[in-house]
Amino acid sequence: MLRYPHVLFDLDGTLIDSAPAILASYREAFVAAACEPVMPIDAGIVGPPLLETLQMLTGSKDSALLDTLAGHFKASYDNTGYRQTAAYGGVTEMLERLTAAGCTLSIATNKRLHPTRLILDHLGWSRHFAAVYALDAFEPRLPNKAAMIARLMQDRAIPRDQAVYVGDRSEDGESADANGLPFLAATWGYGSLEAGEMAPHWRAVSTPAALAEDILAPA
Repeated sequence: MLRYPHVLFDLDGTLIDSAPAILASYREAFVAAACEPVMPIDAGIVGPPLLETLQMLTGSKDSALLDTLAGHFKASYDNTGYRQTAAYGGVTEMLERLTAAGCTLSIATNKRLHPTRLILDHLGWSRHFAAVYALDAFEPRLPNKAAMIARLMQDRAIPRDQAVYVGDRSEDGESADANGLPFLAATWGYGSLEAGEMAPHWRAVSTPAALAEDILAPA
């Protein structure tokens, strides 16, 4: 009997190293808009939704400016930028192992749905995921990751005692907590949680292979 028949994954920093592609497209967006960011465009900004990140980078909530920058970002990232995305070493093998063992895999990500699907196709992973959820996949847009996980579990009739969420940031752990799910913290990505950020009941895993071992451990 599987310990966790349902495995829900974050995407950026957990399964993929998306930072080079995302950062390049943010830089292109600011150049195209003739606008200077108020903070460095570095790996620390990767993770939150697009508009939230643009508000942080501009220090502004001016909707016209944010819409302009978002348009430039999407034009760059959705056409060619996403192809710079790389899988973390061992992730493909981990997904194949979980799928072969009978786990049902899903994505719950802050990334927009369109580039998420492009990336999954690009990496040959689409066949592994029964569901792909993003904040912008719904109208009205879902407010946060906790609500997205709740919607996924409701739509797919996933029992709390049969699922686990895997991510790389404290937001991911808190979103798992909000839904009564155990949380596995992937420590190989750029969003790796420091020891002080880890809640006592969260479990850290250092490699995709170790993640598979934890998920497939006897119930």
